[in-house]
Amino acid sequence: MNQKRWWVVCWLSLGMVIAYMDRVNLTSAMPEIAKNLQLDDEQRGMALSAFFWTYTIGQIPAGMLVDRYGVRMLYTLGIVLWSVASASTVFITGLSALIATRLVVGLGESVVTSSSLRYIRAHFAEKERGFAVGVYMTGTKIGPAIGLPLAGYLVATQGWQAMFLIMGLGSLLWLGPWLTWVRGNDPAAQTTVGTAAGAESISLGTALRSRVMWGIILGTYCYMYFVYYCMTWMPQYFQKTHGMSIAKSNWFGGVSFGGMAIVAAIGGWAADRLISRGAEPIFVRRAFTVAGFVMAALQTLSVFTDSKELMIGLTVASLCGLGLATANYWALTQTLMPGAVPVAIQNTAANLAGIVAPWLTGWMIKKTGNFDAPIAAVGIWLVLGIFAYAVLVRRPASPQAHGA
Repeated sequence: MNQKRWWVVCWLSLGMVIAYMDRVNLTSAMPEIAKNLQLDDEQRGMALSAFFWTYTIGQIPAGMLVDRYGVRMLYTLGIVLWSVASASTVFITGLSALIATRLVVGLGESVVTSSSLRYIRAHFAEKERGFAVGVYMTGTKIGPAIGLPLAGYLVATQGWQAMFLIMGLGSLLWLGPWLTWVRGNDPAAQTTVGTAAGAESISLGTALRSRVMWGIILGTYCYMYFVYYCMTWMPQYFQKTHGMSIAKSNWFGGVSFGGMAIVAAIGGWAADRLISRGAEPIFVRRAFTVAGFVMAALQTLSVFTDSKELMIGLTVASLCGLGLATANYWALTQTLMPGAVPVAIQNTAANLAGIVAPWLTGWMIKKTGNFDAPIAAVGIWLVLGIFAYAVLVRRPASPQAHGA
């Protein structure tokens, strides 16, 4: 059982790789699709954000369903739905059809994070949970790291229609080991680490009455605004501002997210080591989270340089640095607020940023003609994220601290 749980975490991480590949493939295909459909920058932003409309709305219902029915069945239904919807992009003939396919992809992926983090909380104690979350969350960075260059290569060599077909239907190969390793709906999740630690699931109402939940909502939104800006517009920033090819800009995007994945796993492991030696878990995970936000703010310095080399260095350093927060800010939520519902609320906030960042960035570019305003907006959100985790996310404000 001890060994199997780590295999499952690695497979859940691969599931997240696949999910992120299927949500960034449109970024790589967008220049060609925009040409074919004659889309302006604002319409591009709308199409890039459409995934997040249903993905965000589905988070809290998905969390409730996961708490009630377990992870196996819902994850299986979700990956089938989003994979088929992604593959069906080959049939689009206009903006409305493109948006419709992305809405279905978002609905299918809405079960992923709640299911995965519920499994981890149930099977891993506090002193090892940061590394487990870190391993899992590497998938959110490896996905773009692989997905951006792979999709770019397929678009360049096979065409965007073939890219969606190959990546969409290829995702279904993940199901074999998943259905083999996780039996029933993983009833062990009801009886292992989470329950042994006295951690009852927190209700939606209880969570929303807590100041710490609102701090997590704000901080998570700020973290993910930056990430989704990078996922959806960073390759086009490289192209429009610095004249890079699609393949080269996607490669640099891949390097940035790959570095972030490595730092995320190391950050989770390092926090676990400190906690296992007696450090206070809330303090340690908050410190790593704030440090990650501070490092991410390096991105805003690119506004003040015309050097392509310095801009690339700042972009890579900022995304890698944010990896210090990746595992720890999710593990912190699980420490303070057990159950799938708080995770679902947190992921709702994360993907509100996915709705806003692509559209708002496109709107600002259309109005100003450059990327200075979007990059400045990223800096403002990161400062607010530092405030959220430094001031609002503290144990006395948690429902669990009050015996809820």
